[in-house]
Amino acid sequence: MTMRTTSHRPAGRCRIRAGVVAVALLAIADAYPAFAEVDAETSERIATLRNDARAAEHGEGVPRDPARAAALYCEASRLGDAEAQFSLGWMYANGRGLARDNRMASLFFGMAAEQGHEYAKKMLSFVGPSGATVDLPECMREAPTIVTWEMLNPPPSSPVEDDFVAANPDQMRAAALVRKLAPEFKVSPNLALAIIRAESNFNPNARSPKNAQGLMQLIPETSARFNVKKPYDPVQNVRGGLAYLRWLLAYFKGNVALVAAAYNAGERAVEKYRGIPPYAETRAYVQRIRRYFRRDNHPFDANVTDPSPELPRIGVVSSH
Repeated sequence: MTMRTTSHRPAGRCRIRAGVVAVALLAIADAYPAFAEVDAETSERIATLRNDARAAEHGEGVPRDPARAAALYCEASRLGDAEAQFSLGWMYANGRGLARDNRMASLFFGMAAEQGHEYAKKMLSFVGPSGATVDLPECMREAPTIVTWEMLNPPPSSPVEDDFVAANPDQMRAAALVRKLAPEFKVSPNLALAIIRAESNFNPNARSPKNAQGLMQLIPETSARFNVKKPYDPVQNVRGGLAYLRWLLAYFKGNVALVAAAYNAGERAVEKYRGIPPYAETRAYVQRIRRYFRRDNHPFDANVTDPSPELPRIGVVSSH
């Protein structure tokens, strides 16, 4: 399922009301559920970080240590945990062990809200939107991926492997269609099939709660962008999805992780967070695509579009 992100309006007043409302929201948030499935190892890591952070924040069984709590919440936030993002926003909003900073509070409440955290949405109404760009804390930043021009553009004698084996009639039909159309768009059939498997599980009539449609789960805006008139028609849908993948590959210079993240969350979210957005759904989605398509880089056609102006800040460079 393809998720959508939202942008904030210009900054307003940054003030939070304390008292009964604040206490009630915090109490409810402690029991708030996770928002997306992640792999077992990551889920266990997030749970450990969040529990250790709460213990350090409130002095439960360990000495109270707000600075350690903030660091642990920040690491869980980087892994995409909406609850940790909410908790860290709360600490910034209240000056609890951190210098009070409504812009940082808004940043973390915004991350959680974009994943559907209802109480983070409420808190945004107290602290207001972050307004100007706020740099992510160091603990939220991932090591840059250095990608050379040669890695992004392997010679024609080094094709992207395609080892997908269809297991049922739906997969056979989709695989045949993708393998027929993909060469026209210079997209590996295996990458397109990885997207289809993650998006619709090969159901041409799939429709998400957010109105993503068809095999490649195109939202209406993407369908219009790539001239798809009938999103439930498999041929039109796959053509539209392949056209979008071709564009994303050029925009992110063949970096498969960034392309997958953008297909799920939108290219603007990737640029906003200078890499894979800190959404549990998107991080799990990227992991899924990387399992199905086991290459870091994919050839791309530089004539399709100019690269993202944010690539140097994301950390992707070329030796061109």
